[in-house]
Amino acid sequence: MSVDATGTSAGTALPPGIALCGIGDEAGASLDEQISALTTLGWGHIELRNVDGTAVADIDEAAFERLVDRLAAADLAVTCVDSRIANWGRPITADFDADLRELDALGERCHRLGTRYVRVMSYPNDGLSEADWRQEVLTRMGKLAARAEEAGLVLLHENCAGWAGTEAARMRELLTEVDSPALRLLFDVGNGVAYDYEAYDLLPTIAPYVEHVHIKDAVGTPEDASYLLPGDGRCRVEDSLRYLLDQGYTGVWSIEPHINVRPHESLATEGKDGVDAFVEYGRALERMVARLAGERA
Repeated sequence: MSVDATGTSAGTALPPGIALCGIGDEAGASLDEQISALTTLGWGHIELRNVDGTAVADIDEAAFERLVDRLAAADLAVTCVDSRIANWGRPITADFDADLRELDALGERCHRLGTRYVRVMSYPNDGLSEADWRQEVLTRMGKLAARAEEAGLVLLHENCAGWAGTEAARMRELLTEVDSPALRLLFDVGNGVAYDYEAYDLLPTIAPYVEHVHIKDAVGTPEDASYLLPGDGRCRVEDSLRYLLDQGYTGVWSIEPHINVRPHESLATEGKDGVDAFVEYGRALERMVARLAGERA
């Protein structure tokens, strides 16, 4: 399948300035599966989280060099590295040095991979008062942003786990208090179901600061979320993408299906079934995006 300059399969209509991507390990743990999924779609971009079951920061040097070479051979550009910094597994009381070490490791590796974006969150609480939680989050994120800026990286805070994970006002406060060009936002369209809020409602407040987008869709409740093809759930995926376009967003829309692979829940469908489900999800997004492009033709 031919691929055009946007890194998308030829013939796929895209709004100007938009490229499509996917988080590789949502297709499968192995690098082979991840490359197969993205190249089958004909997309020229991949987002990295875990490769062969290992976080990017923890891959040994020889394996990392092979990763760089394999991605180059497949003509896949890395858009973002999804770190564990401040995520659901590292609450506010966790060892901050672990986050600093991971960021230092990614400083060099992101440059080798050709990306400046690192996904982060903002520390789930673990027994602190609201005031102490806020202050410790702002202190840590300020130090992380300063170190990221020195390394030429941009931290992208996702509307997921943590102090600023679900409230637009806190996201803006985080950006204002840290006050660094190395801290911006990642908007995940589908996180609201799992965390009991409406992600679309964040956009009027945060849209100007969004530099990357994750696509997922779901129905249900935080205790019983079911993930579906984009447009089949209640997350207003198409409305969200349209809103971002209307606000002048350009950049990458990256699929995170959560249908057959959810690393934080130890759910993983291996092999062809996982790749096929990922590709099906990508095709559904292509159809949605083509409609949006048609509205602007």
